[in-house]
Order: sequence, then structure tokens, then C-alpha cells
Amino acid sequence: VQLQASGGGLVQAGGSLRLSCAASGGTFRSYVMGWFRQAPGKEREFVTGINQSGIGTASADSVKGRFTVSRDNAKNTIYLQMNSLKPEDTAVYFCVAGQDMGALTSRRYDYWGQGTLVTVSS
Repeated sequence: VQLQASGGGLVQAGGSLRLSCAASGGTFRSYVMGWFRQAPGKEREFVTGINQSGIGTASADSVKGRFTVSRDNAKNTIYLQMNSLKPEDTAVYFCVAGQDMGALTSRRYDYWGQGTLVTVSS
């Protein structure tokens, strides 16, 4: 499975961005999908995940109420709507595909793609 994230950019604190991740080369609907991020000098961090049907989600406490993950199985694409952005959200965001939500939240996944940089200015 190949994953390509897009939609990053520079935004002021309090603003919004929508990231997309297009998948190809596999059975998209069979995977739990998610977003991770990594800021300079910090460890990779789980952000949010969504199950195969799109009904079940999980998110890190730091983004709950601000970030929303969704998927379109017909388009083999997942999205991350980010609102009320903060400078501490600045990171490279990349999407992943895995077997189940428990694995994802434990930073175990099967595929990951190139990230997209999100920079939030204060």
C-alpha cells in the first residue's frame, strides 16, 4: 500500500487546515487508518485513527475536540480536519495503515507514507 499525504502549510494559531491521504496499491477498506506526527527533536506521536467502516475513531488527548478524522472508502482517502490549531501542533504529519486500532495507538502499523509539514505560527 502506498500512502501520500497532502494539504500541509503555514497557518496562524487558531486557524484550520485539512490534510488528505490518498492510498493506492492495496485493499484500502481492510485497513485501520491513522495519522501520526513528529515534531523536530521529538518522538513520533499518535494523533488519531479510524476503523475500517469509518464509524470508530480514537484520538490523542492533545487533539480531542479540535481534530476530526474521516475516510472515504470509495476514494481510498482519509482526511484530517484540524481546527483551533496551536503552535505545538507544528510537525510533519504522515498517514499510516494498520491492522487494528490497538496496534495503531501502540505505534505499530504496516504502511506509512511521506509526510506533509504543518507549521502553526503564534
